[in-house]
Amino acid sequence: MHRRLALVRRPSHRLADGIVTHVDRSPSVDVDLAMRQWAEYCAALERHGWDVVEAPPADDCPDGVFIEDQVVVHGDVAVLCRSGAPARRAEQVGLPETVEPIGYRCVSISAPGTLDGGDVLKWGRDVWVGVGGRSNESGVAQLEEALAGHRVTVHRVPVTRVLHLKSAVTALPLGTIIGHEATVDDPTRWPDFLAVPEQAGAHVVLLGGMSVLMSAAAPRTAHLLEGRGHDVTLVDISEFEKLEGCVTCLSVRLRG
Repeated sequence: MHRRLALVRRPSHRLADGIVTHVDRSPSVDVDLAMRQWAEYCAALERHGWDVVEAPPADDCPDGVFIEDQVVVHGDVAVLCRSGAPARRAEQVGLPETVEPIGYRCVSISAPGTLDGGDVLKWGRDVWVGVGGRSNESGVAQLEEALAGHRVTVHRVPVTRVLHLKSAVTALPLGTIIGHEATVDDPTRWPDFLAVPEQAGAHVVLLGGMSVLMSAAAPRTAHLLEGRGHDVTLVDISEFEKLEGCVTCLSVRLRG
């Protein structure tokens, strides 16, 4: 049986300098609190049977904790991203050396392509990629080529209202796509779409079975999902949300 691994990276002491694009910069990011919240996030994953794998620190990269943007995995392939924000490209440090020993074959996005992992939503044999923000058509085409032979269909989705596609939508365990309608360019892209009442409620990490991890800032969405049979674990990630982060940004689920 494969181990369940979650790739993470601890926050930089420069976290408060992270890039913001669709929100106003908060003057009150508490880095010490963020570190405690990150540790609890990791602990929540471990309580649900995930072994946490730490990528090497990227202390000079304020956004380095948002590890999801740097690597997309599918099957035995790890696609090393090339961020649409040039300042974030240094966050690739140490990632090949971390994922290759686990059994992944690394493929890198090259110029002029850009791809942020936060723009990539996978469920079953469908891969949706947000285009229009940090990821461009060349990046999507390279991802499509890297996944050739994996029997998946790659769909382009416009993203104009939020930073990344997964800032707007994520998938529930049975494939329903959830999102806060004000942030979703076109909900009709998904026949099975569930609108949620809070923006922070649009983001879930699948923990296995019907269990999901989501932000404590979305209690009404948590209640909604519990009513639909999901086991919901809430975590406080307020300091990361000030920087447009969400629960999905903070880890990449691997197979061991």
